[in-house]
Amino acid sequence: MKKLLLFGAALLGFASSASAQTKMASCCARPAATEAFAMLATDKDFSGGHDAPLPYEYTGTGEMIEFATPDGGKGKAFEIKSATPSTKYLFVIHEWWGLNDYIKKEAATYATELPGVNIIALDLYDGKIATTPTEAGERMQEVKTERATAIIQGAQAYAGPKAQFASVGWCFGGGWSLQAALLGGKQTAGCVMYYGMPEKDVAKLKTLNSDVLGIFAVQDKWINPAVVAQFKGDMAAAGKKLTVRSYDADHAFANPSNPKYNRTFAAQAHTLAVTYLKGKFSSAAPKRGSHGARKG
Repeated sequence: MKKLLLFGAALLGFASSASAQTKMASCCARPAATEAFAMLATDKDFSGGHDAPLPYEYTGTGEMIEFATPDGGKGKAFEIKSATPSTKYLFVIHEWWGLNDYIKKEAATYATELPGVNIIALDLYDGKIATTPTEAGERMQEVKTERATAIIQGAQAYAGPKAQFASVGWCFGGGWSLQAALLGGKQTAGCVMYYGMPEKDVAKLKTLNSDVLGIFAVQDKWINPAVVAQFKGDMAAAGKKLTVRSYDADHAFANPSNPKYNRTFAAQAHTLAVTYLKGKFSSAAPKRGSHGARKG
């Protein structure tokens, strides 16, 4: 890969300065202090592995919502409420295309398979959606660490102080899924990250309130086995549990619009993720009194 440079510090800009490290940015990379996390968008090899999604329109249940963010703005998300009042929330975080109808469909799948859990698919692009690799690279470069953090914090505040959080995300969203788990503090119950760049700041990993399920691809040139191996070591140093499942597939193998999509492995990984999340949510007793317990 011609322009593949390795990032050094913490994932998605929450880490300390990376001045002593080389940098890598991809659809899965963290917005570091420089926020140059889309450098690979101009790499033909990388972009060529991300065909534009086929047209698709989601017509199922759920609705777009807005909530206050701590930076004084408004955050957007797609919500599917639990059929019964619940303080359990799964935050679904999109990949580099944005919160498109494919992600809404994925949110609906989780809503069906996780009864009693509110599903919120976050929009870290503030309403923008990419339909071509070029647009996706542009959207990704526009994301600022502070704004994405504010959106996640706003969604967590929307869920309420007694809510229980878990998160799942792919690629760009895989890295942010781990950051959402860190931001959730003691309310975090679980985290699933698909081929996302891991956090490398051991001190921050020590603050995790849950374990992590990492789903990776052996043939991935960006979030490669060496990156995964370092993540294992960092989590061990932090005293946190990490379960890794690596498939003999390429990056974005779970995305049906990607030419490297592997239906069998995608189904296996999804089953693994759902089983993990069911276990995390079932371990906590329902609580009353939070925003998430409202009817509607």
